[in-house]
Amino acid sequence: MEQDSLTLHGNGISATIVGQGAELVSLRDAEGTELLWQAGPAWRRHSPVLFPIVGRLKGDQLRHRGQSYPMTQHGFARDKPFAWAERGPRSCTLVLTDDADTRAHYPFAFRLAVTYRLDRRELGVTFDITNTGDEPLPASIGAHPAFNWPLLPDLAKTDYRLTFADDERAPIRRLKGGLLLATPQPTPVDGKILALSERLFDDDAVILDRPASASVRYGAERGPAIEMSWQGFEELGIWSKPGGAPFLCIEPWHGLASPVDFDGEFTNKPGVMLIAPAAKRVLTYQIDLG
Repeated sequence: MEQDSLTLHGNGISATIVGQGAELVSLRDAEGTELLWQAGPAWRRHSPVLFPIVGRLKGDQLRHRGQSYPMTQHGFARDKPFAWAERGPRSCTLVLTDDADTRAHYPFAFRLAVTYRLDRRELGVTFDITNTGDEPLPASIGAHPAFNWPLLPDLAKTDYRLTFADDERAPIRRLKGGLLLATPQPTPVDGKILALSERLFDDDAVILDRPASASVRYGAERGPAIEMSWQGFEELGIWSKPGGAPFLCIEPWHGLASPVDFDGEFTNKPGVMLIAPAAKRVLTYQIDLG
């Protein structure tokens, strides 16, 4: 494991975080089973932090006050070194602040703190975004944890399902070229149950842009299972690589890719939060291994 890393331990479970991107790179249950995707050739990430955008902007350009700034998919936080603000046996906090490089892509002052904390059989993650500038801070943020699919090698992918806390009757959204299609599509969720298969991702991510639930369980009839819950996020993305890959991403988001017909000011982009000067927004999610 990289030197710039920390492994948290608690109640038999462990979580390893690296400074690069403040990324979670390992999550093991009490039996020692690795639950997190280990960044193989199909996708070279584990659980990136998406900031200051979720998804793509049209033309990969952020527009602010008549200027255009290059901004690649999901933003720059996942590729930036964070500073360690706290390193403890069961929790840690990493911080990213604006600098000359970030301002060349995103002309705003900010402080992003990411905290990981083990409590009993649960990993809690907190995103704390502070506006350190003197104008409203437009931002989106998202989690992107990738779990092994299947969680046990002797099970089939189709043995797994997502079980939502509430019925998910609303239409879903899809992407084309990384941008949000205008027309919603019928949901593949049957009541609370989303049956998982590789074909589900032929058209990229399944996006719940108004989920009824604030938690979902991922598992099969036997073996380990994961329950994710979230607070402060408004959308949920579910993704695996089209064509098949051995991971499943469950992604609480506050923000979406640009609609295919949107090319305006970033502050007016659908899904962007506006944080007043000196104010902050706090969003959290939990991964329960119980």
